[in-house]
Amino acid sequence: MEQNIDMSVNLGGIRMANPVTVASGTFGYGQEYARLIDLSRLGAVTVKGIRLEAWPGNPLPRHAEVFGGMVNAIGLQGPGVEGFIRDDMPFLRKAGTPVIVNIWGTSIEEYAEVARRFSEVEGIAGLELNISCPNVKEGGHAFGHDPSTVSRLVAAVRRATPLPIMPKLAPNVPDITVFVRAAQEAGADALAMINTLPAMVIDIERQVPVLANKTGGLSGRGIHPVAVKLVWDAASVATVPILAMGGIFEPEDAIEFLLAGAKAVAVGTATFIDPSTALRVVDGIRAYMIRHGYASMADFKRVG
Repeated sequence: MEQNIDMSVNLGGIRMANPVTVASGTFGYGQEYARLIDLSRLGAVTVKGIRLEAWPGNPLPRHAEVFGGMVNAIGLQGPGVEGFIRDDMPFLRKAGTPVIVNIWGTSIEEYAEVARRFSEVEGIAGLELNISCPNVKEGGHAFGHDPSTVSRLVAAVRRATPLPIMPKLAPNVPDITVFVRAAQEAGADALAMINTLPAMVIDIERQVPVLANKTGGLSGRGIHPVAVKLVWDAASVATVPILAMGGIFEPEDAIEFLLAGAKAVAVGTATFIDPSTALRVVDGIRAYMIRHGYASMADFKRVG
């Protein structure tokens, strides 16, 4: 007999039928994978980063496979707000799955303007703020490495849009809880974590960096225990829900995040290897809930 399991979650105002989405930057804008998997089975589709204008990204080569993961420096290539609205949103609206748009900018003002424009677009359920890109107006530092900047950025976006907003936190900071508090006190509805870890690959025969950008971000299995620990730390002070990501390749990886205190999870690098990973994770979480007698996602409790 089919058991009645409620897998729905409310991610800071983003209502998802199940707790599984895809990580921004790994799923394009949805159309690329729609031929391979049923998008309606995802809790949400999180699309690749969008800034105000189209952006070419970094020169090639832009990614390198390493033991335990991948290092990439794509450089947030994207079509800009108008290109995304024109070419991708009609398809995403028809897919019927909540759409989370990852946004970025080179200034706080640009973040706010992108958020304002998306506020008027039908079908967008929420905004993920990529706060790990260069802050051109403030000396080239990443937005996400200074709590006061995080606070100002989130507050500016909060004023610009009624949509749920979810800053994506940088992992390479001394104390993640400081940034959690800064983001939620400034008006964040949820938190996404973690972003990639700074990394580099060197070709020892040519004696040059493999990536044209020289450095990039490490994702994949190798970062999973780091991500679990940071989510667990963040959940100790978070008053808003957490979307957790980092090295999810199997349902068990996602369940670890849920037991660390996350409300939902995002599958990233694994999608490149097996496009059905996110759907397997949905099925695996459900099987775990049945096995442990859970009736709803509220039955998951932070361990420790």
